[in-house]
Amino acid sequence: MGRTPAADTFLHGAEVYDRHTGRYSHELALELIKFAEVRSGQHVLDVGCGPGALTRQLVAVVGADQVAAIDPSLAFVDACRDRLPGVLAEVAAAEALPFPDGVFDRTLAQLVVNFMTDAEAGVREMCRVTRPGGVVAAAVWDYSGQMTLLRRFWDSAITLDPTAADLDEGRSMPYCTPDELEALWTDAGLEHVTIADVVVTAGYEGFEDLWEPLEWGVAPSGAYVASLPPDRRAQLKADFQQRLGAGDLPFRLGARAWLVAGRLP
Repeated sequence: MGRTPAADTFLHGAEVYDRHTGRYSHELALELIKFAEVRSGQHVLDVGCGPGALTRQLVAVVGADQVAAIDPSLAFVDACRDRLPGVLAEVAAAEALPFPDGVFDRTLAQLVVNFMTDAEAGVREMCRVTRPGGVVAAAVWDYSGQMTLLRRFWDSAITLDPTAADLDEGRSMPYCTPDELEALWTDAGLEHVTIADVVVTAGYEGFEDLWEPLEWGVAPSGAYVASLPPDRRAQLKADFQQRLGAGDLPFRLGARAWLVAGRLP
C-alpha cells in the first residue's frame, strides 16, 4: 500500500474538512487565541489557515484588515477568501512565508505543525515574520492519547491491519508531545516557552455522520480508509463504530490538544 504525503491528504473541498476534524476547530481556535494573548489592535497571521476556522475567530478579535492567512491548498484559500472578505489570504507554504520580517504581533498555526514539509524551517519562518517581543503559538492534537476520534480510529485500523501502525499519527507525527513542542520552539530561538493542554468537543448526528468524511479520503485517516477494498473498509467501519460505542443517535466526542507559545527576543 503506497503512502500518501500527509499534507496531500488535505487537498479536498472545505466542506469535507469541516465535517472531519474541522468540527473541533471553532472551540480550539478560541482556546489558541486566548493562550496566545491575541488582542484588538494587533496584526496577526494564521499559518495553514485551512478553510478559515482560526482566521474567523481572529477576525472577531482584531478585524479583517488586521489578519493575514496562508495555506498551500488553493481550495482552502479560496474558501477562506469567500467566507472572510477583507482578510489577506494567499497560497503559500509555512516554510516560505510571503511577508517581510517582523510585521506581525502574533503568528499562529492551528493543527498545522505536523503537516509542514519541514517543521523546523516553518517555525523559523513564523519567527522571522513576527516582531521582536511578539508571540508565536500553535496547537497540535494529542494523537497518541486523548484525541478520541483519531486514537480510536487507529486502534481499530492496527487491530485489523498491523501495518497501519506506520500511518498511525500517534506514532508518525514528530511533534505531538509537550517535550517535542518545547524543543521545537526553543530551538527556533523563542523565549519563555509555555505548554498547556485543552480539551475541545464536537457533535455528530450519528456514526454515519462521523464516518462519511473518511470515505472521501480527507486527512491521513481518510486516506487510509479510501485505500482499502470494500470488504476491509467494512470491517474497519464496524470495529471503529464498536470502539466508539456510537449508533444512530447524536453524540459528542472530546479531543485533547497541546498548545505551545513562545516570545521573540
